[in-house]
Amino acid sequence: MQRSEFFKNFWRKPIFATIIAILSGFIVAAIILASAGYNPWTSLGALFYGMFGRPKYISNVIIKSTPIIVTGLSVAFAYKMGLFNIGAEGQYIMGALAANVVGYLVDAPAIIEIPLIILAGVAAGALYGGIIGLLKGRYDINEVITGIMLNWIALYFSNYIVNLEIFHKPNTASMYAINESGYTSLFTQWKTTEAAATFFQEHPFIGDIMRTDVNMGFIIAVALTIFISWVLFKTTKGYQLRAVGYAQEAAEFAGIDVKKNVIQTMLIAGGLAGMAGVLNITGIFPHAVSQLSAFESYGLNGLCVAFIAGGSPIGCILAGLLFGGLLYGGQSLQYMAGAPSEIINIMIGTIVFFVGLEGLVGMIVDRIEKRKAAKSKESGSSDSGKSGSGTGGSDKKETVTTETKQEIQSPELKTLETGKSQ
Repeated sequence: MQRSEFFKNFWRKPIFATIIAILSGFIVAAIILASAGYNPWTSLGALFYGMFGRPKYISNVIIKSTPIIVTGLSVAFAYKMGLFNIGAEGQYIMGALAANVVGYLVDAPAIIEIPLIILAGVAAGALYGGIIGLLKGRYDINEVITGIMLNWIALYFSNYIVNLEIFHKPNTASMYAINESGYTSLFTQWKTTEAAATFFQEHPFIGDIMRTDVNMGFIIAVALTIFISWVLFKTTKGYQLRAVGYAQEAAEFAGIDVKKNVIQTMLIAGGLAGMAGVLNITGIFPHAVSQLSAFESYGLNGLCVAFIAGGSPIGCILAGLLFGGLLYGGQSLQYMAGAPSEIINIMIGTIVFFVGLEGLVGMIVDRIEKRKAAKSKESGSSDSGKSGSGTGGSDKKETVTTETKQEIQSPELKTLETGKSQ
């Protein structure tokens, strides 16, 4: 009984709609590949091989997913407050830029260097997000408009700083890298030694993983996700933020300072997006910001991750890994199957589209259940009608039999009664 109840309730849960959306994304991608003349099985096989075919592929998927998870967490946190942090891209850029500047100018031991870089990147992202929060809280200016404008300002400001003589690395399109003491990569120096080469030959599985930019980023991202989830659901501040997101007027009536909470929310969300930029600079080669001709889409992909996760901080980990896998594995589509890698963007767009139709899935499930209930009700009423008609017939038979007996016996009874009276 409990098992049937679980499955009955499972169809109504958002995770079911998300699974349907992901499957729909793969189906649509397969249809487009087939219509373009590519073998969908071969192409999707190449995609999955690029994600899981070798240990280093899995490692690179995790590395690719790390900043997307954190920007998704930034968007999800703001979403709980009822805010749409489309400015996560700009906050990411500012965080990465500040981390690069401080990491290059300050050369200190790792125990000092890394916290300084993190503090600079988080502060830059928080201040940039705080601008959106201030405009929204104090002047009720839509956060989507200000977020989009600040994204472009961040891009061009980053390019300006990259091209300054003090930071620009000659003959490149990037800044000088941060000092090595600011790296969060693991075994950076050891991997270049002969001992490491010997170890990699003796342990090919570990060696394949260690040849990638293995760093502490994913562990930090998971820790941040758990912490934010705890803040939202286990603290008074989290309750206030969620209360404002659910019913702003009711929260204000209850004495919660809505304007203050809006600003604080965007400060935290901006800091998280800035942290994503820090993790890329400290953990991934070339450990520097390059000149941008377009957005890197870490913040924009974070929007999709938060959307697929349904605003759940923990769900951002799984959704971020999915996105990282599709983006990294999608590179193998072109060189293994000859299919255009742009199909991945179509697949991601399809998944997001179908996630937006979550309510439609619920409506379909409700309609199916109503039809089942109506059929069972009709069959039940017909069965009871048949049994009722059968009972009525037997009653009539019994009545007729009794009346007939009385009619047969009545002359004799009358004669006896006449004799007695005489």
